[in-house]
Amino acid sequence: MAINQLELERHHELAEFLRSRRARLSPEEAGLPRGTRRRTPGLRREEVAMLAGVSPEWYTWLEQGRDINVSMQLLESLALVLQLDANEREHLFLLVLRQPPPVEMYSPPTVSPIIQIFLDSLGTSPACVVDSRTNVIAWNAAYCAVFVGDFTTGTERERNLIWRIFTNPAARVVNEQWKEIARVYVAQFRAGYGRFINDPWWAEQIAELSRISPEFRELWARHDVHSLSHGRKLFHHPIVGELDFDILWLQTVDSGELRMLTHTPRNADTIAKIQRLLNHEPEKMLVST
Repeated sequence: MAINQLELERHHELAEFLRSRRARLSPEEAGLPRGTRRRTPGLRREEVAMLAGVSPEWYTWLEQGRDINVSMQLLESLALVLQLDANEREHLFLLVLRQPPPVEMYSPPTVSPIIQIFLDSLGTSPACVVDSRTNVIAWNAAYCAVFVGDFTTGTERERNLIWRIFTNPAARVVNEQWKEIARVYVAQFRAGYGRFINDPWWAEQIAELSRISPEFRELWARHDVHSLSHGRKLFHHPIVGELDFDILWLQTVDSGELRMLTHTPRNADTIAKIQRLLNHEPEKMLVST
């Protein structure tokens, strides 16, 4: 398909999207008087333009898909006027600028019951859900048994993967790949930092980790950015011994801020050991992820 045809289709999608979003809004919902009788439902182009602080001509050109300069600020204004939800806002930015909207501040995500049911169904495969700050916010019984014991009693900082890697002395003992995992996780952490750079939480966490961990300070200074999708983890559990996993990171569909980390046992011996941990509930010991 020719490039100009792809552009035409993108412009057509943008035009139809904007028309449909203003058609669903009544003047009263937008804070305007209804006024005279309307031939079509929703807001007029002139009303959207006025509320967004742009000229009617500019907004008309945008709906028509003309080649005009559009700033992020103007798109944010349109998203507010048209009362777009998060998915619709992202769709607008992708259509106009070919990039997702910026994320200024962190909002605590929620884990749907379906995701928790899925985690629980994995049985002897330890799995958890991690937010953009690398906080573990959901987990299954196998994850608790293998890595952290009773996770429900820990603080947010104690459930943070980056914090645990660099502040838990047991991490270096139980994980044969500590240096490589630390390097990759810091690179992932920096990728998240780039999206939430105006959120003060990140500056505080980075400063504290840099103060107490020379290893973190060295890795952070590299400015590596990486997104891990899969790998292997060899792990020494203090009770059952060696465990061998394939790890897989998955992005959840219902929230772009959540990722699922799964550990699939690579052999029957690992499965049997995890089953022992689940069946006998041995002494709980806090160890690194």
